[in-house]
Amino acid sequence: MADTITITTNGTAAAQSNISKSDFRSAFWRSFVLMGSFNYERMQSLGFLYSILKPLKSIYGDDEEGLRAALKRHIAAFNMTCAPSTFVMGISIAMEESFKRDPQLDTSSVNAIKVSLMGPLSGIGDTFFWGIFRVLACSLGVAFAQQGNPIAPFILLLVFNIPNVLVRWFGLKLGYEQGSSFLERLEKNGQMKLVTYCAGIIGAVSIGTMIAMWVSISCPLSFTIGEMTITIQEYLDQLFPKFLPLVCTLAVYGALKKNVKVPIIIAAICVIGFVLGITGLIAM
Repeated sequence: MADTITITTNGTAAAQSNISKSDFRSAFWRSFVLMGSFNYERMQSLGFLYSILKPLKSIYGDDEEGLRAALKRHIAAFNMTCAPSTFVMGISIAMEESFKRDPQLDTSSVNAIKVSLMGPLSGIGDTFFWGIFRVLACSLGVAFAQQGNPIAPFILLLVFNIPNVLVRWFGLKLGYEQGSSFLERLEKNGQMKLVTYCAGIIGAVSIGTMIAMWVSISCPLSFTIGEMTITIQEYLDQLFPKFLPLVCTLAVYGALKKNVKVPIIIAAICVIGFVLGITGLIAM
């Protein structure tokens, strides 16, 4: 590999990249601190941006305005299983190179694609790394430990981390190379807007799924008519399942759109939740 990377498509040179081997390695090593600044407002976004910071600086060079815009794009909320996240990093780097070469491209497409990939890749990553590799590594480690073998912790670490490291490295490489060729085809066919639109739909579906899974709000109120007890939540579930979590999420989203500060929103949720909870109107 030369000092800079050449993007190839079907074995032929397509474009010369400003990304160096050092930049590529930096993104790989920095991906291990993806969770280092996790927060409940933007989740892994700071770690994601830190991981691809050096490639972004190489792409935009002296274009400070372009670099600032790229930094702002990638500070958006991001959250997925850590190991396959480098695949998304590679695609994001490739897309930023495309934006640099062609300023007419829709820069919002990068976050639409990131959101659309979070759910599917997290499902795969959780299945393999938390459901298979972790269990296998712990089982082998415990088996060696029960025999008093001092290599037990090393067995655990190796069995879990070897696939972790390999997926991170080749995921970054595959995402960058395939992302470049994929974007080149989209540019030629004029299908970038369609892909962005479809990615936005997938992202919206993923967000809806997360609301249903993670936001737990119910109305425990009930009253008796004759010999029949009516529980409001049962009727809400029949008419509109997960209605209250959706209302709460849309209220928070509306507040964010009106530039209400996050600490104020969190304080309001705590106060309103406490009042409604002690009065028995909702259960969280």
